[in-house]
Amino acid sequence: MDQIMYDRPQLSRRDFMLTIGGAVLGAAIGCRSGPGTSDLDAFITGMLELDRAPGFAGAVVVGTRLQWSAGYGWADIGREIAMSPDTLQNIGSVSKTVTATAVMQLWEAEQLQLDDDVGLYLPYSVRNPRYADVPITFRQLLTHRSSIKDGPAYGESYACGDPLMTLGEWIEEYLKPGGVYYDPDENFHSWEPGTVDPPSSPRAYSNVAFGLLGVLVEHVSDRPFNEYCRERIFAPLGMSDSGWFLAEIDTGRHAVPYTLIPESFEIPEGETIESFLPADDAAEASLKPGSYFPHCLYSFFNYPDGLVRTSVNELSRFLRAYVNGGVFDGAQILKPATTRLMLSNDHYGRGLCWFTRRLSNGDLLWGHGGGDPGISTYMGFRQRDNVGVIMFYNFNDPGDGGEEILERLFAEGEQAAG
Repeated sequence: MDQIMYDRPQLSRRDFMLTIGGAVLGAAIGCRSGPGTSDLDAFITGMLELDRAPGFAGAVVVGTRLQWSAGYGWADIGREIAMSPDTLQNIGSVSKTVTATAVMQLWEAEQLQLDDDVGLYLPYSVRNPRYADVPITFRQLLTHRSSIKDGPAYGESYACGDPLMTLGEWIEEYLKPGGVYYDPDENFHSWEPGTVDPPSSPRAYSNVAFGLLGVLVEHVSDRPFNEYCRERIFAPLGMSDSGWFLAEIDTGRHAVPYTLIPESFEIPEGETIESFLPADDAAEASLKPGSYFPHCLYSFFNYPDGLVRTSVNELSRFLRAYVNGGVFDGAQILKPATTRLMLSNDHYGRGLCWFTRRLSNGDLLWGHGGGDPGISTYMGFRQRDNVGVIMFYNFNDPGDGGEEILERLFAEGEQAAG
């Protein structure tokens, strides 16, 4: 995970992460803020054409400054709405950095300890049944070393609209013996919690672990997770248009998530579009080879792992807080010492939630990627010059162009940083 750009959760029978194929959609240049150049515009537009991406929004920050942000292509092809830096989108696993921030705020307040048994904060125990005497801890959850696995019930929970079951109910049914979704073989790995180097397959990365962290925030803070984040993270940072649920945002500003249908695609005999991913009633008519399939605005019960809905402009406020030691525009969401702790490899040889990766020149970044049906995202920054980059695609599978844009935007930020 550390060196790849986008995290794609397992989607089981709803796996609609299709191979790219088909015609190029001409990119319309949308809105931008900050200084920009026609050369940069032409470069990004060319990369979008290379990857056949319908829409893209990006931002560059330098310290506390939003240096540049812009949108290209379409947020909604059918309605011809351009992508802009204020377009809202679900950001996939980049959302985990918000969940981790909430946990670490409670840690700062001494309401939990990183190596505590999380079952101490819940009305039920959480244990890998293969290691019933080994506690699962906050540190393990934050580093994907808890041995909790994304079983089939996780992938099968995607549906149009907001979740119809609460986060707490779903997690309990998944992790508590006897629960509707409990499966001792599918929901837990064979290795012991806290294993530093677990087997590479099946992957140790756990979306469900971050859903559990959201539930723990609820129990420790005594308020719903989405409300906690709004009050303690989004509102202080001025992220007034951001939220976890569709009911919390202006859906008219939300980008449509798209998948490009390959030329060879056919729905398997006996299946329907709902077998792959919930979609609007008319969506099946869009399943034409070479066309863009419009996904519905979907959700899943385990939402703290990937359902923040925000724009690159608003998310830049959150990133700038991390770049500046937990403070942005007078609001302190974390102490500098806490961000240093999170952005260190002192936790099973890893950071707390945040991953490292390197640019082609060897520069080290701290960040996180995200991927879900119809979206791909990245947020990261370079500590040596406090340059950060955010990238949103309303498209699930950007290729080499995404890497090229990332490199170029960090170069633009370095030039602006002087």
